[in-house]
Amino acid sequence: MTGNYHESRLTADKRRAGVWSALWQYYFRYRITPQDCVLDLGAGYGDFINSVTASRRIALDMWPGMRQHVAPTVETIIGPVEDLAAVEDGAVDFAFASNLFEHLSQQALVSVLSSLKAKLSDRGRLTILQPNYRYAFREYFDDYTHITAYSHIGLTDLMTAHGWEVLEVHPRFLPLSIKSRLPTWKMLVGAYLRSPFKPLGKQMLIVARPAQHHG
Repeated sequence: MTGNYHESRLTADKRRAGVWSALWQYYFRYRITPQDCVLDLGAGYGDFINSVTASRRIALDMWPGMRQHVAPTVETIIGPVEDLAAVEDGAVDFAFASNLFEHLSQQALVSVLSSLKAKLSDRGRLTILQPNYRYAFREYFDDYTHITAYSHIGLTDLMTAHGWEVLEVHPRFLPLSIKSRLPTWKMLVGAYLRSPFKPLGKQMLIVARPAQHHG
């Protein structure tokens, strides 16, 4: 249905790896310990998971080409994100979904959230990074594979309604994509993340845990 998405809309771009390397240096390395197990949902070219330092790294995506892009030490699972059977219960400390849930139906998202609860450890968290429709409505459906629109308010409410405790909400965490005016130099990415003013910010970041977890 999506055709050759990785040759049309989501082409390989070296700048993307540079941005994720900077995001690791200035943000995610403070959220992930070297002892953690990290699960990257919808890993794509593996730019996030390749940048991570952790004892175990797992990348999941429907795209078979992912295997050619992730690091050799990253475990790969090819299949739909709704099917987490290959991941052991209680194994994941840090689950991550970047620019994923806007490509799924709401029913599929609810299924992912339900399946993921059992896979997280007692201190496990889910971090979501994706377009915020409130700020990106003009460009949102330029990507022909976007089928569901969420704002930071709507996605927070959905997660709460389905048994998740939302811990953090950042409505304007990043610009929409590397095709926007996001600086790709590491120091400039760090400066952007530290800035309280993000007029170009059109991607939200949400951190949550299953409501019954209080670790």
